[in-house]
Amino acid sequence: MLDLALNNLLSPIVLSFLLGLGAALARSDLSVPEAVAKGISIYLLFAIGFKGGVSVADNGFDLRLGATLLAGVALSFALPLLAFLLLRLLSGISRVDAAAVAGHYGSISIVTFVAATSILSDAGIAAEGYMVAVAAAMEAPAILTALWLIARGSGETRVEGDLWREILLNGSIVLLLGAFAIGILTGADGLARIESFIVSPFQGVLCLFLLDMGLVAGRGLRSGAKVLDSGAIAFGVVMPVCGAAAGLLAALVLGLSPGGAMLLMTLSASASYIAVPAAMRVAVPQANPAIYLTLSLAVTFPFNLTIGLPLYLSVAQTVTGG
Repeated sequence: MLDLALNNLLSPIVLSFLLGLGAALARSDLSVPEAVAKGISIYLLFAIGFKGGVSVADNGFDLRLGATLLAGVALSFALPLLAFLLLRLLSGISRVDAAAVAGHYGSISIVTFVAATSILSDAGIAAEGYMVAVAAAMEAPAILTALWLIARGSGETRVEGDLWREILLNGSIVLLLGAFAIGILTGADGLARIESFIVSPFQGVLCLFLLDMGLVAGRGLRSGAKVLDSGAIAFGVVMPVCGAAAGLLAALVLGLSPGGAMLLMTLSASASYIAVPAAMRVAVPQANPAIYLTLSLAVTFPFNLTIGLPLYLSVAQTVTGG
């Protein structure tokens, strides 16, 4: 595991993230133009969705696919409850802020998922292609659980039309599922036609994206550290490990491969910083964005990227016998 962790830390994608993080903490003027960052995001979502669809087309649909989707949805509904209880135990932040944070930890970080697939690819470990569909299915349920937690305490929060639009038509979900469908429909022939576009450049584009994520995380640490106590920061490290354990249990019940188990652990351990913040802005404007964004992006994301992913892979291989 230590060798795997060291190799991960010395990989171009992690070093690119650390470069951005260090530049932001040092107050460098290094930046990635917003339009470029958005274009890179679109590319990564399309590439990972398309390749997942091709994998499903090659392997076909089966009962395990449906069961894994249901397990992912169940985890997304349940993990915010654990996150809420843990955060209230460790930190003194308000109920509303704790519930808003909890919603982030039942949803997923697609960039963490992409980084995990990159690690598996580098290690030559295969995984179930339909895990990309599981990732998309786990985006929204956690938001509903967070809203229930808030409504249970205040009775003021309503799930209105704008929120449903944020949940159901979130751009990352639409693109991921759309590319997944295209991959299923076109299969290996479709992949062969655009392989030079979505396979060969993938790692380099991911490095640029993680450079930008490092810059964003560094700025978040500088601005959000003032509103987080030590218990909240501890939560940002403990909760992903708890989520990964829940994902591992589900993977064992489902009989997933070591690669698939690692991806389900990663999804369960990650925290959203795109879809859920957008929903929280609409539904819970009284929640403090500095708290939930700093925890998800500036604490949990770096932990998963540098330590969590190699840990999850090592544990998945050991437990599943891979």
